[in-house]
Formats: sequence, C-alpha cells, structure tokens
Amino acid sequence: MRLPARKPTALFAGAVSVALLLTACGSDDDNGGGDAGGLDTVTVQLDYQLRGNHGMFYVADELGYFEDEGIDVEDIRTGTGSPDALRLVGDGGADFGFADLPSLVTARSQNVPVKALVAVNQSSPLAMCSVRDKVRLQDIDDLRGLTAGIHSAGSTFIFYETLLAANGIERDELEEASVTPPYENYLIQGRVDTVPCYIDAEVPTLEDAAGGEGSLDVLLGSDHGYEVYGSGLFTTDDLIANDPDLVQRFTDAYLRAFQYVIDHPAETATLLSETSPELADSADLFERQLQADIDHTFTSDLTEEQGIGAMDEAMWQSTIDTLAEQGALRGGPPAASDVYDATFLENHKDGS
Repeated sequence: MRLPARKPTALFAGAVSVALLLTACGSDDDNGGGDAGGLDTVTVQLDYQLRGNHGMFYVADELGYFEDEGIDVEDIRTGTGSPDALRLVGDGGADFGFADLPSLVTARSQNVPVKALVAVNQSSPLAMCSVRDKVRLQDIDDLRGLTAGIHSAGSTFIFYETLLAANGIERDELEEASVTPPYENYLIQGRVDTVPCYIDAEVPTLEDAAGGEGSLDVLLGSDHGYEVYGSGLFTTDDLIANDPDLVQRFTDAYLRAFQYVIDHPAETATLLSETSPELADSADLFERQLQADIDHTFTSDLTEEQGIGAMDEAMWQSTIDTLAEQGALRGGPPAASDVYDATFLENHKDGS
C-alpha cells in the first residue's frame, strides 16, 4: 500500500511546514546522501494489513523524514503474516520490513538472512483472549479444557505453542479448532472459547464486537512467561554489509517518526485512516491500537536508558532461549548476533 501524494491534512499541516522549514535551512550535505542529485529508492514490506504500529513508515514519508535522509520510499506493501514478510525481504523482494521478532528468530533458524534493526515492541503484545460473559480467563490455568481457535502458522501459532509449553500445559489439554485468518468472528460467535490476539491490533475490534471496553478477558503473554520482543524493523544481511549508510539513514528517519508517533497518536491515526478510502472510518481504531502500545509495549527500562527501539543481547538471548526451550526453533537456535544489529541504533543521533 503506497501512501498517495496529496495535500497534507489539517492535523499534519503544521508539522509538515516545520519539516519543510528544517529541510530548507539545511545544506545538501545534511541530507545524508543517496546518489548525487537523487534519492535512494527503497521498498517496505509490512507483516499484515495496516495497523497502528505501522504508522512510523507513513509518518516518515508524509513529514519528509525519509526525504531528509536522501531516501524515496517507492512502495509500502501490506502483507499476509510475519513469516511471509520475512521471506520476501530475505529473498530481495523488499529492502526493509516489519514483522514479529520471535518469527524473525524462527526464520533465521531456517537460514533466512534477515536481522532486526529496531525493537518496536519491547515486550510482546500477544495475548489469549475470551469474551468475558461467556468464558472467564483470569489465570493461565484457565486455558485448560477450553476450545482454542488456532491458525497453525505464523506469529500467533509460535506464541500459542510457546506460551503453553512455558506454563506446563500440554496442547491436548485444550480442544483446538483450526481457523483461518481473520478468525476473530469465531470468538464473537462462540464457536471457540479463546484465540490468540494482539492487544495492539485485534483487541479494540473484538471489544467493540463483544460489548465495548471491559468485555474481554485478556491474558497477556508477557505476564505469563512469554519473555520475548514483539515486532520490529528489519532488513537483510546483504543490505547491512553492502550499504550500511542507507541502513543508517533509513533507521534515523524511522526512529524520528517513532518518537512522533508516541507523541502524536491521534495525528498518526488520522494519517493512517487517510491512506485508502476503505480505512476512512478507522482513525479511532488506529488510535486505540497505538494507545495500547504506548501503555504496554513501546517503552521499557532499556528504552529509558538508551532510547526508543533499544535492543540488547540479554533480551534477544531470552527470546531465543524461550523459543528454543519450547521446541519452536526446528532449525536450531541461532546466535543472538545473527538475529539483530544494534549498530544503527547506537549511531542514531536524536533531533535533526
């Protein structure tokens, strides 16, 4: 999905003016490069249909942050899941991507040549959800005996398998119903008791369908042994090795936009809702998705010390170990140094 060229919205007009003013005041050398007289053209692959935590790409495009860094984002493509996004970027089908980072570890264990650049979700936004007036889900042991709607692929399945194993629950202690995405209606219609859900994606929609705020029981994985990163920005080993300057400039623009998203969720939500006619009524949904991340996943003790998007070896090793211990890495556990590169975060300079 490419953000169409258009006049900035009223909410963004002031910010765009500021961005243009800053660009006008800087020299050509400040732009960070690309080919002489031109911009480096890149493509971005998202993990799924548009949601709040994709906003950084669109903000950076709309406010000129990519252009400030000598980059033209030719296309931002929506996707069908993290595994596909990781494979597409790893195969050279796009330059940068956004995906579930535990899925990146799994992909890396299968020799997909990708590395994380930014941990957007410092903890996983994945949870098990139920409709409260049908099935109570207050403790991890409440999952036993329930009928779970499961899609046996992708980030939600990795989460489901690992969460159960981390808590000593065998899969045969639940009834499993095979469902295909989007599978939220299975829960609302009472065809299953619980489904994996992202608090920054499906939960607001599910709440609306189930009766409003407080109508769901939400068992957050990060509170029950699923100690892993959530989603993040990634690229290929090849691009890191052969054009680290481009990777740095893209990361700088992305982090600048990330801070804007945290500071201005309503404006970001409005921008996302205007990327296509079918999303015109989605601003409130996007804002609620973003607020869930702001409240629960975007920040951590590490980001307080090192800045948004921060990554460290200890948390990556925890992510790898959690997946490996539960048998989720069928290709064998990769080294932490194979799944992330913090160089570009470390070299990022705030402001600009």
